[in-house]
Amino acid sequence: MIEVSGLGKTVDNGGEPLTILQDISFAVMPGETVAIVGASGSGKSTLLGLLAGLDEPSSGAVRLDGQSLGELDEDQRAILRGRLLGFVFQSFQLLPSLTAVENVMLPLELAGTGNARGLAGEWLARVGLGHRLKHYPKHLSGGEQQRVALARAFAPSPRLVLADEPTGNLDAATGQQIIELMFELNAKQGTTLLLVTHDEAIAARCGRMLRIQSGRLAG
Repeated sequence: MIEVSGLGKTVDNGGEPLTILQDISFAVMPGETVAIVGASGSGKSTLLGLLAGLDEPSSGAVRLDGQSLGELDEDQRAILRGRLLGFVFQSFQLLPSLTAVENVMLPLELAGTGNARGLAGEWLARVGLGHRLKHYPKHLSGGEQQRVALARAFAPSPRLVLADEPTGNLDAATGQQIIELMFELNAKQGTTLLLVTHDEAIAARCGRMLRIQSGRLAG
């Protein structure tokens, strides 16, 4: 599902090159759950952006479902993301002008799915928000917003879900509920899950762990 070889990312830092990632290589098989762990600033989120084709590497290559991202232009990468990926962000990334059900409908409509509203409502019911369909994000708690984000990520039946610190903005109890829900949905869908987290207990729930230290894979 994911094949990464010799991946590196260097940016300009006031005229001096700053290496964020260096010589990262690994593979993730379909259906695997993999945690990427490391200290703040170690390059975890940068790696996730490269895997999603939201950023371009300075060196190396990423292949998603057999397709090399480096061979695609920006529009083609967006099409691939829409077909293949679901996202769960630390900051939820819900559109404030859309209701809960409309936020979940969005990727379904972009994918040309029929009965997007009905399907979005079903997914919100699955995450315990069947009674909050018409509420806007500002009227939802953090935990409720992340439940909407989970429904949005899984509703189009993606083959791969990328989650970036999904409990980072939640209290411990709410975060635990979200993690339980995410793993439950993932298991039922048979999705490949790549989870960025600094929480070792959450990482231990995954089948495998990759640790990044100072921009390199450790061990």
